[in-house]
Amino acid sequence: MTHVKAEIASQPDCWRQAAKLFDSPGLPAPGERVAVAGCGTSWFMAQAYAALRERSGQGETDAFQASEFPRGRRYDRVVAITRSGTTTEILDLLDGLDGAVPTTVLTADPAQPAAARAHHAVVLDFADEQAVVQTRFATSTLAVLRAHLGEDIDPIAADAEVAVRLPLPVHPALAEQITFLGQGWTVGLAHEAALKCREAAAYWAESYPAMDYRHGPISIARPRRVVWSFGDIPAGLADDVEAAGAAFVHSRYHGGYAALGSWCGGRDPLDPMADLVVAQRVAVLLATSQGLDPDHPRHLSRSVVLT
Repeated sequence: MTHVKAEIASQPDCWRQAAKLFDSPGLPAPGERVAVAGCGTSWFMAQAYAALRERSGQGETDAFQASEFPRGRRYDRVVAITRSGTTTEILDLLDGLDGAVPTTVLTADPAQPAAARAHHAVVLDFADEQAVVQTRFATSTLAVLRAHLGEDIDPIAADAEVAVRLPLPVHPALAEQITFLGQGWTVGLAHEAALKCREAAAYWAESYPAMDYRHGPISIARPRRVVWSFGDIPAGLADDVEAAGAAFVHSRYHGGYAALGSWCGGRDPLDPMADLVVAQRVAVLLATSQGLDPDHPRHLSRSVVLT
């Protein structure tokens, strides 16, 4: 078994452990104006959290790719997400803030520079990974942040236990392309699902806000292509996708795609974070079906450290 496959399967337990960190010092207090920064997968988790925090009424929350952080804006707290704790853009951001604003880092390795350069560090060493491709660290970080917002992680972890066993809704021999969609906080999950397919399998995957999909991206929909939506489905979207000849995938959808009848099984929809687990598993299958090693994708390393 590859490392990433085992790490994907471990996520339900990791999420439950992550939830215990919900009251860690340095996590944003209600009413604070917060910016969340990350790179790649961490940026997409920042997007999801920012949307969830604003939806919960706990305060204005923005998400940025670390290198694009607007240094002139005022925030009450900056939260940085970095698995390795060594990513150049995150360290540059923390150095540039120079203690002027409280900072909190969520990381898997407290011995690396990011933890030392922030005012607070929330350590998820139990969710660290051997694979280059991030799965459980990213989702465990989001589990901490969701728990801090007052969400109950137990039923979400239970959904993940289902997700690690479900038959997969996409078969490599039947699909040449996937577009992932989301609304609100699940837009970040859609971006992350597409990134997993590109990283692990060098596979053609795109991602968009669901309501924007019909403003251009639907033009590539055709047979042997898949549109996978996280969370709520905009009215008429599934019909439009199927009319264009593509297959529509959703954790509660019961038509249009051959595998979905058994995949859904008539159950309630999965929490979107658990649905992401299914997409992670698809990305690994897309890689291994081509003879690729999803633990060590081409051109990628565990951390981007620039000279």
